Amino acid sequence: MREKLKIGNIELKNNVVLAPMAGITDITFRTICKSFGIGLVYTEMISAKGLYYKDVKTEQLMKINENNRPISLQIFGSDAEIMAYVVENYINKREDIDIIDINMGCPAPKIVKSGDGCALMKNPQLAGNIVKKIKKVSNKPISVKFRSGWDGNNINAVEFAKVLESNGADLLAVHGRTREQFYSGKADYSVIRQVKESVNIPVVGNGDIFIPQDAVDMIKQTNCNGVMIGRGILGNPWLIMNTIKLLNNERNIYEVTPKDKIEMLVRHVKMLKEELNEKIAVLEMRKHAGWYIKGMKNSSEIRNKINKITRADELFEVLKMYLENYNV
Repeated sequence: MREKLKIGNIELKNNVVLAPMAGITDITFRTICKSFGIGLVYTEMISAKGLYYKDVKTEQLMKINENNRPISLQIFGSDAEIMAYVVENYINKREDIDIIDINMGCPAPKIVKSGDGCALMKNPQLAGNIVKKIKKVSNKPISVKFRSGWDGNNINAVEFAKVLESNGADLLAVHGRTREQFYSGKADYSVIRQVKESVNIPVVGNGDIFIPQDAVDMIKQTNCNGVMIGRGILGNPWLIMNTIKLLNNERNIYEVTPKDKIEMLVRHVKMLKEELNEKIAVLEMRKHAGWYIKGMKNSSEIRNKINKITRADELFEVLKMYLENYNV
């Protein structure tokens, strides 16, 4: 593996990072990913306006497990003054937050219609001003996550990256898809390579890392400084460990068994129960359960059972029976 990834004054243990995913990268998920060795975790996307107006739900997203550090807090918004205000008066005071990431890549309609997320790629001057104002007041390094462009006719990642760098960004994470693509089609690694060649700060590549070899291929094709894993990690945190191994030229890739998946699912539920009340934890676990057992025998039948369960002990019993009968 190449030299360690540095974001400002923060040096990571390795060059594999967790993508921020709304509704997924909560404190429990981050803790699991950290246990598999990931170099950096991101919070879910947090509204700068929500922090400004002291919204309780927004503040709950900022709950941090010290053992998961370094941690990047991802904020979104398009009002440079408000974003700088919450950084200076709130985020700066949090010693358990190491890096501030600005979301300029979210494709969700409710985000872009407010001019936030990927909509900022249509206004590089405003995007640059947001970075500039935050950088001026921040006591933490600043990174920005964005896409290749708004649509196929407006691929402006290179120009956009230069604007962000010139205004003080310490690291860029580039998803090789346009906003129009959302998560469909294939990520365009050539855009990531062009961004890497055009700036002097570290660049992390994002998009289509589903097996460890994908990370090796991305680095070869783009020369990026690190890889960001998103959807490939769902139900498969072993991808982190195996990707780190392969990037370090280790060949002892771990083969995940059905037993591993069920045991991890049980562990995940127990951890969620510690954070949330039982009913919410079990409801929250339904989507994760679907990801963990995807591709396993009779998975749709088990998923249907899980989707009707509201108590943890019922869930554990279903999973226990499923595993006992798996190879019968």
